[in-house]
Amino acid sequence: MHAPLTRRRPRTLALELVDSLGDRIRAGQLQAGDKLPTEAEIMEEFEVSRTVVREAISKLQAAGLVETRHGIGTFVLGPGDGPSFKITPEQFSTLQDVIAVLELRIGLETEAAGLAAQRRSEANLAALRKALDAVIAAVEAGQDSVAADFQFHLEIARATQNSHFTDLMATLGAQIIPRARLEPAADMSGERLAYMRRVNTEHENILDAIANQDAESARAAMRTHLSNSRERRRRAQADAR
Repeated sequence: MHAPLTRRRPRTLALELVDSLGDRIRAGQLQAGDKLPTEAEIMEEFEVSRTVVREAISKLQAAGLVETRHGIGTFVLGPGDGPSFKITPEQFSTLQDVIAVLELRIGLETEAAGLAAQRRSEANLAALRKALDAVIAAVEAGQDSVAADFQFHLEIARATQNSHFTDLMATLGAQIIPRARLEPAADMSGERLAYMRRVNTEHENILDAIANQDAESARAAMRTHLSNSRERRRRAQADAR
């Protein structure tokens, strides 16, 4: 347990907490994509008030070390002084915006899947299986699967053993999952459930190829998965005209 931060004024305490958490990020104890402990957990460990924790998190956000995803938690972006590339929520406001990000993801994640197939560990496979099981469970229960879906894609980036893929995916965040912006959670209709099951079949194909260390099949499966999502948005855009 870290020594309590109880000797200084609240503002100074917040800066000390920033230093402590920042040190953990830079040391790799908290890695890109990791979720920070809850406010209550940080309050207990460092023996500080909620105000101090919130001010420290705000400063970490300003430094580009973390981002808060409303309703989910605060996640580590990376150890740098700030992300040089970021897509803001406002840049996901239209179908065209989502299509543009999917084009970026096709380039990034197709290669990530191939590298993951070549380099994945057994621990990576276990993390991928856990994430995909969470997606499937959420879909079948009619619940929001965006966070679990993003976790699956983030675990593929981790399996590349190349931190740049992980850092970039973590920087983009769960908002890159198209339905996070355009399809808010709602009652699961029969048609939507069938679509989500097809998506999860695509996820299974990606995982199978990575597990089999078949890099070309992993690339093809990821390209198919993301291209299908892009084409669905293109059709929706055409129908809206």
